[in-house]
Amino acid sequence: MNTETVKGFDDYIGEEAEKRREIKRIIEETFRVYGFSPAETPVIEYEEFVKGDNAQDEAISDIFRLEDKGKRKLALRYEFTFQLKRLIKNQKLPFKRYQIGGVFRDEPVSANRFRQITQCDADTIGSDLKDEAELLAMTNDILNKLGIKSIICFNNRKLLNEILDKENIKNKGAVLREIDKLDKLPEKEILENLKKYKAEKILNVIRNKESFFEKYNTYSEIKELKKLCKNYGVKIEFQPYLARGLSYYNGTVFEIKTKEMKETICGGGSYSVNGINSTGISFGVERLSKLAKIIPAVKKILIISINEDKKAINLAQELRKNDVSCMIQFGKISKALDYANSLKIPSVIFIGKEEVEKGKVKLRDMKSGKEQLLTVAQLIKKLKI
Repeated sequence: MNTETVKGFDDYIGEEAEKRREIKRIIEETFRVYGFSPAETPVIEYEEFVKGDNAQDEAISDIFRLEDKGKRKLALRYEFTFQLKRLIKNQKLPFKRYQIGGVFRDEPVSANRFRQITQCDADTIGSDLKDEAELLAMTNDILNKLGIKSIICFNNRKLLNEILDKENIKNKGAVLREIDKLDKLPEKEILENLKKYKAEKILNVIRNKESFFEKYNTYSEIKELKKLCKNYGVKIEFQPYLARGLSYYNGTVFEIKTKEMKETICGGGSYSVNGINSTGISFGVERLSKLAKIIPAVKKILIISINEDKKAINLAQELRKNDVSCMIQFGKISKALDYANSLKIPSVIFIGKEEVEKGKVKLRDMKSGKEQLLTVAQLIKKLKI
């Protein structure tokens, strides 16, 4: 029996699992303070629902297809956005929801590209440019809390479509997918691909400085979004070739980048769901975990019982009532200390006959070796600081 993980899927335990949990906690708390409410949806959906109207998108071609015992054609969700078509029915607008969970893509694997992704999404259904600015401000807040230095790049599909119309370029979807790769593939390769659609002249247009684009009617939305973001103290950078790969985007699109990783940290944009203008952002925990400068907040304590098991259990339960994470080890002290060191537990508590007689416990700092005799009340106060 092969017990190895399937390529593109990983186990997370110990410090890495704690870090991922802290990242999700920070993201979820920030989503909530910006007024988003939680949602949960099935991992498996009907294949036709997963595909939707975007069957030509690369992400759709990479979905995991399934079949149940009833011979129904099913698929694993590749994102959360398409499921909003069902969730928004009978909801008062704007409907602001967030969701955190696994999404799946049967695509090639690389150092920062996985086949199972823990995705954290926030979407506003019934949005305008002001909502887009707030979403980008929230994104900036999250990345600052995670200690990630980033650049918010943005563009507008309306502007790109206006440019393509003016240049009389057909096959818009295919052309947009090609120019979106300009920061990923050599320009020579992009040029050859654009020649297939007689659209190579578009490169000369999108190479221009921002002032060049002021002549287009839809540039007004670029200008307005920059102004709105400035109200939040958030700087965003116009990137004329940014298009995003999914065809459902119809307005502002944005990607957040960092010098520490060539791939995009997170991204999103505006789209229509059931005819309602909407905007969303998506974070992947896997990439964030490689970049985040945070230390998990959990303070673990190991209680070592020296033939005082009932007292040790009572102490553990009292600590847990006060939200202090702890474990108990019974038996040899040396074995218990080895266990604490192996898990990098910062402090241990000894409770034996001597401590019980004094009505106190002994707290040892595992790094310095310093010990203190404390009452339970003093111990709880110290651990909760």
